Amino acid sequence: MTISRRVFLKNGGFALVSLGFAPSFLARTAFAASSGRKQLITIFQRGAVDGLSVIVPHGEADYFRARPAIAVARPGQGESAAINLDGFFGLNPRLAGLKPLWDQRTLAVVHACGSPDATRSHFDAQDYMESGTPGVKSTGDGWLNRYLQAREAEHGEAARRSARATRDGAGITAENGRSANAFQAVALSAQLPRALQGPAPALAMSGVERFGVSGPVANAFESEYAQAADRVLNGVGREAFDAMKTLKQAAPSQYRAENGARYPRTAFGQALQQIAQLCKSDVGLEIAFAEISGWDTHVNQGSTQGQLATRLTDFGDSLAALVTDLGERMAETVILTMSEFGRAVAENGNRGTDHGHGNAMLVIGGNVRGGHVYGRWPGLAAHQRYEGRDLAITTGFRDVFGEVVVRHLGLTDAARVFPGYQVSPARFPGVLPA
Repeated sequence: MTISRRVFLKNGGFALVSLGFAPSFLARTAFAASSGRKQLITIFQRGAVDGLSVIVPHGEADYFRARPAIAVARPGQGESAAINLDGFFGLNPRLAGLKPLWDQRTLAVVHACGSPDATRSHFDAQDYMESGTPGVKSTGDGWLNRYLQAREAEHGEAARRSARATRDGAGITAENGRSANAFQAVALSAQLPRALQGPAPALAMSGVERFGVSGPVANAFESEYAQAADRVLNGVGREAFDAMKTLKQAAPSQYRAENGARYPRTAFGQALQQIAQLCKSDVGLEIAFAEISGWDTHVNQGSTQGQLATRLTDFGDSLAALVTDLGERMAETVILTMSEFGRAVAENGNRGTDHGHGNAMLVIGGNVRGGHVYGRWPGLAAHQRYEGRDLAITTGFRDVFGEVVVRHLGLTDAARVFPGYQVSPARFPGVLPA
């Protein structure tokens, strides 16, 4: 039986959108161990989460005046009150699972953060944030993909010299100098997100258990690879197949979270659990992406009860489980959350909030300078609001992204990652040590 690459891709059950080299990636995949590799896990809250209900400015009187029905109460006013962080800001009580991270100084907040573009369109704002080029619709790739490209360029020449010295037939090395690895960037989503689209290798998979070859075709596929690896695929068929088998062995039905972590049985919770699986499987994961929707709360938003509260419980409990599960691996990991824009300061006539501007981002990691809310607070009085209605932005999202890329992932020059923008440490919020 002859198994063609087309049959393999059809039966593989995973998304190959923007792999950049699909399907020929099979001839270049190496099963790369992480070995101290820095990891970035990005979380997109699609729909524009209300940052003022996530990180509550309880020290701001105008917050309560603007939201008579949906404001989160000041700390000390019962079980539904905000959890005090620093005397001015508080955590929504539905995010109580994240408070220990704050106390351990591994959770930082960047408030009044967002895009300089004024759009209130979900589609445009998400596109601008994921492309990393606010106001520019013609950008072809995403900021995370450009990071991967820039990383390869920075390490290219030295790694090429290493490749020439170590090319001995035991494995295969990419022409750009680093180990070619189809699993370096993975999104736990049905489609490859905009942020990961581009020429650098990236995968989207709806579930780890769906990655690979299963059913009657599997045995024939493995046999075919054993016979044709050297002749057709330059000796790497076995490495590619071994990587798939490793992921199969780490299937959700067999996986057990560590350190007492308990993931919610939700789509988001299970996505984060599978990210933890990939981190622990040592398949060379560097960038992971997950998303959670349902934040567009125009009607009956609530504060600590209702639709927003339900989403926050899922969000906070899932993040807390991921951090607990990864344990010591968090020393080399940063989790970064984002949303396309915030909500208006004042509640609307339907006890909800309309599209806004500034928002809050969370940064979690063992090396994060946590226990602090970063960014200049602009105030919520009518004359302090953006266009008289929204939280003003004092920190651009590219400065947060740039700091993570430079100070965590170790990129020397981030100019290629954010074209048309001068990345300057002077504008970094300071969530990571210089």
